[in-house]
Amino acid sequence: MSHLLSSRSSSTSSLSSAFSTSLTTPDTDSDVGSVGNNVSASSLTDRFILVTGGLGFIGSHTSVELLKAGYNVIIVDDLSNSFHSVLSKIRTLGEKHCAHYGRKLPTLHFHKLDYRSQAMRFLLESYSTLVPSFSEQAGESLKIESKISGVIHFAAFKSVSESIEKPFQYYRNNVCGLVDFVDLLGRHNIRKFVFSSSATVYGSKAAKGDRLREEDVVHHDTLYIDAFDNQTVVEPSVSGLTSPYGRSKYFCEAILADIAHADPSWRIVALRYFNPIGCDPSGLLGEDPKGIPTNLFPVITQVLTGSRSELDIFGTDWDTRDGTAVRDFIHVSDLARGHVAALSPDVDSPFRTFNLGTGNGTTVAEAVRSLEAASSQKIAINLAPRRVGDVGFCVAANDRAKKELGWTAKETIEQCAADLWNYVNQP
Repeated sequence: MSHLLSSRSSSTSSLSSAFSTSLTTPDTDSDVGSVGNNVSASSLTDRFILVTGGLGFIGSHTSVELLKAGYNVIIVDDLSNSFHSVLSKIRTLGEKHCAHYGRKLPTLHFHKLDYRSQAMRFLLESYSTLVPSFSEQAGESLKIESKISGVIHFAAFKSVSESIEKPFQYYRNNVCGLVDFVDLLGRHNIRKFVFSSSATVYGSKAAKGDRLREEDVVHHDTLYIDAFDNQTVVEPSVSGLTSPYGRSKYFCEAILADIAHADPSWRIVALRYFNPIGCDPSGLLGEDPKGIPTNLFPVITQVLTGSRSELDIFGTDWDTRDGTAVRDFIHVSDLARGHVAALSPDVDSPFRTFNLGTGNGTTVAEAVRSLEAASSQKIAINLAPRRVGDVGFCVAANDRAKKELGWTAKETIEQCAADLWNYVNQP
């Protein structure tokens, strides 16, 4: 069967028999039958990047950067913490960029579904075909070939405080969901996987006050060579993970590292984010969760727009230049470009972790002042005690991303604030 599949129904009947196991997660999407309706045979001649959680804050900005870079994009999102209206904004930004350079917008598909549902299996089948294969051991056979060349996985619950109240929900979605999803991808011969991780995996190592290196948390014995060519074998070790959210990210990284160790044909990249802020310079895209925001900049904007009376600053007695905690704030568009860089064929390791941060620390008080300057408004502040589990200094060492991905953050904290204020003031 060397021809491309002409419809989703034919792919389902032919490909389903190629699998001996099925997903154990429940079908939570009510529109399973229409999942592949927008996928034509002609579109299958192109490769796609699948983005789960692609209408969320980081996912939407990454989808834009993928389109700008010329990738065809499939967005999957269940809209539990995002809005369908974001899709048209992604398309608009992609079209404007492509028109500026005289190019056609790459293909953009959207499917509303839970990545853990049976609908995901049907979706992957609709982008797959069976092709002849030959090996000396098995002789002639058929293998699955997917038009999805890589996956960027954002779909996860991400509130630290909520994870403490609802740990089962976080482990079931973030960890158990990932296990089934990666297994499903492997059975469709999709083995390039970019995972949305977090600096929370460093746990108590962030409390030391040093810039955090990827080697500070590893999942298998790793040879570390420093700037002076000194070699050290680093053993797996972690402590001080203070929330189920942080533990879920650590567990997922460990699982992915084990998968890649057992099957080196995988190309898995785990990107450890520090503090994403800002928004697309156009003002069209920003951080707009359905729930109550907990990140610093969305809370500040609520104060500036009058929907919140004041900003709580937790801890003013840290050993920092002004007593408030130091964080590595990174523009979300820089972060998004880091995901595009992670898809590079130059990343030729079964499993690799990268910090995505600026390498520069900004105090919370300085971040507040940047938004005061951008908005020409004074922000009401309440000085509060430290929270349990907080650290005074959390900044990335980003040398590995610079060297191996050719990526570096470009935007300043002032630009982040200006872009965010531009988004807030959109009609």
